[in-house]
Amino acid sequence: MRTQIVSSLAMALSLMARPAAAQRPVLDTLPSPTALSLDDALRLALPASEAVAIAEQAVRRAQGDVKKARSEFFPQLNGTASYTRTLKSQFSRAGGSGGSDSTAATSCNRFTGDPSQPVTTRLDSLENALNCVTGLNPFAAFGDLPFGQKNQYRLGLDASQVLFAGGRIRAHTRAAQAGERSAKIALTAQEAQLTLDVTQAYYDAALADQLLLIAQGTLLLADSTYQQTLVARKVGAQPEFDVLRAQVSRDNQRTTVIQRESDREIAFLRLKQLLNLPLSGPLRLTTPVVDSVLPVVPALDSVVNRQMDTTTDARAPVRQAEAAAEEQAQRLKVARAERYPAVSLSSSFARLGYPSDVLPAWSDFVTDWTVGLTVKVPLFTGGRIGGNVQAASATAEDARIRLRQTRERTAVDTRSALERLRAATAAWASSQSTVGQAERAYAIAEVRYREGISTQTELADARLLLEQARANRATAGRDLQTARVRVALLPDLPLAQGGL
Repeated sequence: MRTQIVSSLAMALSLMARPAAAQRPVLDTLPSPTALSLDDALRLALPASEAVAIAEQAVRRAQGDVKKARSEFFPQLNGTASYTRTLKSQFSRAGGSGGSDSTAATSCNRFTGDPSQPVTTRLDSLENALNCVTGLNPFAAFGDLPFGQKNQYRLGLDASQVLFAGGRIRAHTRAAQAGERSAKIALTAQEAQLTLDVTQAYYDAALADQLLLIAQGTLLLADSTYQQTLVARKVGAQPEFDVLRAQVSRDNQRTTVIQRESDREIAFLRLKQLLNLPLSGPLRLTTPVVDSVLPVVPALDSVVNRQMDTTTDARAPVRQAEAAAEEQAQRLKVARAERYPAVSLSSSFARLGYPSDVLPAWSDFVTDWTVGLTVKVPLFTGGRIGGNVQAASATAEDARIRLRQTRERTAVDTRSALERLRAATAAWASSQSTVGQAERAYAIAEVRYREGISTQTELADARLLLEQARANRATAGRDLQTARVRVALLPDLPLAQGGL
């Protein structure tokens, strides 16, 4: 009889020790399950994460804002080139060259009095001069100006430099730099959150795998009890009630196995989604969840073994809130700077050409160069500047209040993470001997039941305690490992969700 008991327990324990892929009916039909360690999962997670990619683009956008704000310190230089063809001009009737005007100009001589000439000759010369003057085009001298020219070319170079803006440019640059710091902190926080999510998803999948093995092992024990009770019933050693009870207990355990299979499949789908792996591909997890307190994971060594600073000011949420408060304070300075005069220096250099042909020669161009100093003073804006200052002041105060709120929530979040680690460590320590004791208790209960000393209720209770002990051990291992990684990543992690 004892040999049968030992054989039954050995079969159950060997089932628990089999590779995970041998116990997954969903994946048994799939070829060659892919072995995946936690270190492999962490290496695959970063390039597969859309959230990290979005945070990286936010950093790039913030860096662009810094460059844009800083550019106002430097001169702005623009080159221009233009060509204009005049089809019909309003100046065509007022001036121009050629035609009768040119002929009249060449046939008219300047009147000079000659005393030696007869009076009649001098009078004819005077009358001819008067007729020439009255027949000339008064706008003929404007023919060389740009008005109404058919072809107009302009090659220009415009430069401007802000000399004084009331501190607006400096404040704008500092606000952009604060936004860049905030974006970089958000990127680091997103990477830390991804590491924690992948670690937790991996251990959740490993735990679901382990719980499925435990449920299947318990089902084997329940089925063994049912078979033994059925044999005893046939020889008249057990009543029909015990057979029915053993059968119900076994069938109930089958329901548990089905639920564990579903939980395992969901956990694996979550892990595959984080790693961007095919959802239908089989996986075999190689990092254990209960064999050691914290397995050797190269990707986590630099994190777990570093000197941790869990003070409130060192946490990423607080640093990000401080950067946001600094940004809004600088934007308030930008709004206030609009009240001061703005002084700027500008210069425009151009080469202008009005050739008679379409293609000009360099000799057709003339130079036009101006330098100007502009002072812009806001005398009346209808309340716009005051409204901007009021809105910026409210936003800056809101950022300061949020900073205080973030400090309070971060302090609670830090203490909560440390408390979870303490509880997980205590639960792991207390579960070390529980499994062995539960296995020993079940062996004794089965012997007592075989010998007729105890009832099937006692055996079922012992089996249930064994299943709970094994499940608690696996859960404690998962909780301890994820709690340690959480505390190690705590300085860079965002606040935990759930309203802390």
